[in-house]
Amino acid sequence: MKAALSLLALSIASLLLSGCAGSLQPDSQAVSQPPATPIASEPDTQPPVVYGQFSKDTLFSLLSAEIAGQRNHFDLALRNYLVEARKTRDPGVIERALRVAEYLDAQSQALEMAVLWQQRQPDNPEALRAAALHLARAGELQQSMAMMQRVLEARGETNFDFLALAATDADATTRATLLTATEKLLGNNPENPQLVFAKALLMQQQERSEEALAWLQEQPQQALSTPSLLLQTRLLGSLGRSNEAIPALQRGVVQHPDDQRLRLLLARLLVSSGQHSEAAEQFAILAAANPDDSDLQLSLGLVMLEAGEPARAAEHLGQVLDSQPDNDTAAYHLGLAQQQLGLDEEALMTWLGIASGPEYLGSRLQISQMLSAAGQPERLDEIFELERHANPGLHVELFLLQLEALQQQHPEQAMAVANRALQQLPGDSRLLYSRAMLHEQQDNLSGLEADLRRILADDPQNAMAMNALGYTLADRNLRLEEALELIEQALALAPEDPAIIDSLGWVHFRLGNLELAEELLRRAYAAFPDQEVAAHLGEVLWMLGKRREAREVWDAALRNDPDSPQVRETRQRLEQR
Repeated sequence: MKAALSLLALSIASLLLSGCAGSLQPDSQAVSQPPATPIASEPDTQPPVVYGQFSKDTLFSLLSAEIAGQRNHFDLALRNYLVEARKTRDPGVIERALRVAEYLDAQSQALEMAVLWQQRQPDNPEALRAAALHLARAGELQQSMAMMQRVLEARGETNFDFLALAATDADATTRATLLTATEKLLGNNPENPQLVFAKALLMQQQERSEEALAWLQEQPQQALSTPSLLLQTRLLGSLGRSNEAIPALQRGVVQHPDDQRLRLLLARLLVSSGQHSEAAEQFAILAAANPDDSDLQLSLGLVMLEAGEPARAAEHLGQVLDSQPDNDTAAYHLGLAQQQLGLDEEALMTWLGIASGPEYLGSRLQISQMLSAAGQPERLDEIFELERHANPGLHVELFLLQLEALQQQHPEQAMAVANRALQQLPGDSRLLYSRAMLHEQQDNLSGLEADLRRILADDPQNAMAMNALGYTLADRNLRLEEALELIEQALALAPEDPAIIDSLGWVHFRLGNLELAEELLRRAYAAFPDQEVAAHLGEVLWMLGKRREAREVWDAALRNDPDSPQVRETRQRLEQR
């Protein structure tokens, strides 16, 4: 239920006082309030208050509207105010009806009351402004501009920025007319921030982004409001000049130090550009100004983690969990911070506290990798058995995470887990594929082929299994024609898969088709510059006599992954030969 309007909390009497300037003439049923009698000891320096005069029926209707509003019956309040506003045409009642309509987002009634208020008080800046805003919202932009210009002349509060935003869906002729009027007003008000913004936005709406950006950049800093700075940032991004956005926002933050939108955008751009320490400074300012904002504390913790400050990250992430114990994003990253601090047990307990949700599997991946690296495969198995009982719907996923963590450092335990998994879930293609890769790692070609053939028996269109079997045969230089047939079938099912294109290039290399192999491997490497593809492409180039280019490919791959075993082994083997 909506809270009572703050304007309805005013005393009933105050609604019917001096704001009601156009009241009815008294008649036999009129009810009026006598003017207030000043206290004798105080000088009467204020003008006398003029009270509205209404018929009994009108007064009863207004009082009913007020009581209805205080009791959250806003539809009744609005109905009564509209009736009396139309009948009495009293500016105070009209304004009251307008505010209630605005609160209820009753746009047509708000427009009617705003226009009526302006008609009754044509020189009142607030009435003009209200009419301008609601005309703009209704798409009557030229009328709105004319009234907003009168507000400017009366030195009232204007909203040219809103007017320009409302022109987004207008036709080209209307936008051009508004731009002309805005430029005319700028002649006498060259540093009006709203007009500066309005001109830039209207130019952008006309697809004149370069001109809009140039216009904003030539303005003195004090003429750039927050909307102008945000628009400038958006224009820089759309024009491929994002590198200029950060300095522009830094100047804006100096000019508007309390504007949190600018500072938040600056912090996010700093994160996206990899300037994590600088981003952390901005998030720290925001968090200090909003100590109860858990989202800012979370952002600060995350950027501290990226900046290589796990202790400070843990502090802020812990604060988030103090106020939001179920915030799994904070818990997941707190575990990472604790692990970086060498607090593996604390990290384990933190991750185990995530019982479900989008961070659940990620946290179990971290647990599996941490325990495997620590030489604790038995403890990992115990924990994951409990997890599978608690989450039967994720049975396979948890087995796969466990196998991925164990396969390199603990292959025997990995095979035992894979066998147990397939006893519980016989025929699961993902588990069969994982066990096939374990067979390949242990040089058990028959085991690999048996598992992949089992997958293809159940799913003849499984391109991944076809490609894996074909590539394994090609890599071992066995049954090359069969390998070629399998890989070509896989490519027909997934013609853009760079892994399959790499396999096809490799089998053609084995068959002696070096030029075709080079073409295919270049295509695969362009789409997916993986270490294995780099090793393959380099070897083909080497065998074609393009040894300088082969070394360039390997050097580039090693820059991305200095410890790549595939590239180093291939290079060493060929150079020694």
